Amino acid sequence: MCARVALAMVTALAGGCAWDGPMSTVVARSDLNRSILSVYSIITWASVIIAAVVFAVLALILLRFRARADEAALPPQVRGHTALELAWTIGPALILLVIAIPTIQVIFRTQTTAAPENALEVTVRGWQWWWEFRYPTLDVVTANELHLPAGRPVVFTLDGPDVIHSFWVPQLGGKRDVIPGRLNRLAFTPERAGEYWGQCAEFCGASHANMRLRVIVEEPAAFERWVSAQKGSPPEPSGAAAEGKSIYTRNACVGCHTIRGVSAGTLGPDLTHFGSRQLFGAGLWPVTPDHVVAWLKDPPALKPGSKMPNLGLSDDDAKALAAYLIDLK
Repeated sequence: MCARVALAMVTALAGGCAWDGPMSTVVARSDLNRSILSVYSIITWASVIIAAVVFAVLALILLRFRARADEAALPPQVRGHTALELAWTIGPALILLVIAIPTIQVIFRTQTTAAPENALEVTVRGWQWWWEFRYPTLDVVTANELHLPAGRPVVFTLDGPDVIHSFWVPQLGGKRDVIPGRLNRLAFTPERAGEYWGQCAEFCGASHANMRLRVIVEEPAAFERWVSAQKGSPPEPSGAAAEGKSIYTRNACVGCHTIRGVSAGTLGPDLTHFGSRQLFGAGLWPVTPDHVVAWLKDPPALKPGSKMPNLGLSDDDAKALAAYLIDLK
């Protein structure tokens, strides 16, 4: 029984030690995260050294001054020791100084407002419960999936239109609050192409846990192709998709969502190139007919507290509308 319990405990402990998971904070994929991890490293090694010294001294004291049968009941007492008192005052002060200097340097690095040369500007807007990404110099708007070029500095301006959120992509940078009425900034250079998951890190309501984001870091040429595709207009639909467009234009969709040339709503995600995204619902479901139909039929059932209401669509209307949205490449 004890062996099984011990095995279960070891398994549970090992299961929590994954190093390179999608939300790992100890794998640096940007210059900012690398500088943050350097501070963590200093603090970790300082803690290890302190712990080793404390346990070594404690073991020495337990062995050297343990009670012996042939000794008096109470050993001679020492009242004060100037050298020891100076040592345990100056020692911790020096340790704190070693930690404080690089920490302050990184804090100033993360709070700078100066944009690096050739930096890509991105405006991040946190909504309940999805992310909007605007590229003001590129005239591109997307939702929940953020595309960035590898090796190029990026400056984010963080804006909160409704409540406080927190923008956090663990492998690329530290958390930064998205606050109504205040513009925060965050800057880093993604170093390697890949997909990186993020999450709202500030409780913001019923679907806070469902407010995910996905960062796709691409080689510069691939990023330019993505920008070019996003600037283009989606093709004119045909068949079921054409019927879906008609359903879209005569329902409340047009008041909340933007599709260039069709509608200009601002309360929900921009859908101009919805079909080019791999996931929707802030990273919850793949863009497939079945998932999109289920969402259109009853959004609050799939995402608690969803601001998109149940529009009462019939099965046929939901399928046609899903075909239209998926066709928006």
